[in-house]
Amino acid sequence: MEVNNKSIIESILFAAGRQVELKELSIVLELESREVEKLVEELKDEYNSKKAGFEIIKIKNAYQMCTRKDYYDFVAQVLDKRNKPSLTNASLEILSIIAYNPDITRAQIETIRGVNSDGTIYKLLEYGLIQESGKLNAPGRPTTYGVADKFYKMFGISNLDELPELPKYKLDENQQIIIEE
Repeated sequence: MEVNNKSIIESILFAAGRQVELKELSIVLELESREVEKLVEELKDEYNSKKAGFEIIKIKNAYQMCTRKDYYDFVAQVLDKRNKPSLTNASLEILSIIAYNPDITRAQIETIRGVNSDGTIYKLLEYGLIQESGKLNAPGRPTTYGVADKFYKMFGISNLDELPELPKYKLDENQQIIIEE
């Protein structure tokens, strides 16, 4: 039987139901990482050209097979009868602060927002959108936060470099923010 590496990748991603690291695929296929990446890109192109019901997404250095975004509403009607937690404006604000400032502390978030953020941070941790990323080398060793893999999936990006650029701003004489064009 002839071995088809693309079919092997497809089978692994389908059966795994989780993110599969690039190095795992490289080991199984006994190929260099760049060769595996090329095969995955070919699979993605094939799925896109025939508008398949699924797609392969990249999350950092891993791949996962999932439902194509275009068909999510149809699949959700059948499979997901639970109420999804909705993100409040405060949640989205804190999530964006963490995404644009990885390894930020709760105190730094609260300084930016001007209000207590404990409850919202705990909710985002519970939802799996953020995670503790370490401890700051400062008195009290405060916990730092970063986005979790679920964040990348939810927003359809593979790394933080894909976030939109923030607008440039300056402060006027009254210390009010002015967006530069």
